[in-house]
Amino acid sequence: MTAHETPHAPAFAQLTQPDDATEGVRRELGECWTTVINAGGAVIPLGCPLPPVSPGAVAPALDAIIERLAPRRSRLLLATVGGALAGWVLLSREPHPLEAHCGTVNHLQTHVRFRGTGVGAALMRRLPDIARDEMGLERLRLTARAGLGLEEFYGGVGWSEVGRWPGALRVAPGDDRDEVLMSLAL
Repeated sequence: MTAHETPHAPAFAQLTQPDDATEGVRRELGECWTTVINAGGAVIPLGCPLPPVSPGAVAPALDAIIERLAPRRSRLLLATVGGALAGWVLLSREPHPLEAHCGTVNHLQTHVRFRGTGVGAALMRRLPDIARDEMGLERLRLTARAGLGLEEFYGGVGWSEVGRWPGALRVAPGDDRDEVLMSLAL
């Protein structure tokens, strides 16, 4: 699929507990994550080497995400197009009692084959309903790497920039980027 093609609207599925993640789903998630990282995506997990990476490099982070899945605490939202995994995002409730009304969004990614087709935006438009109606959350937050157009992308799906950590992300020597703080009231 090229960036100029418009796919059918993605179908959504949720993983809300570890047993929901079959070996096939784990393989697809890992392959998607690897492909996105290697294409320059800003979703490199802690402990993962810098690109190029293999599926084995993201496996520990993916396993940790899956093991923490629980309906009220953490879930993965998957988007498929024509039966293929097109993208995914992680939604987690903040564990501290003072922040338990808030959720954090991490690892939004669209498989390279589906970039430019609206899959990422569709995931981000579906996420607030799940957060509010199924998890009882009142606000969502995320951080994004400046310099990739992500502020505009998230703004386009309703998020507001609420601050920045200047130079917080060192992409390479001499290439420090702001970490952009974004929020969405539900």
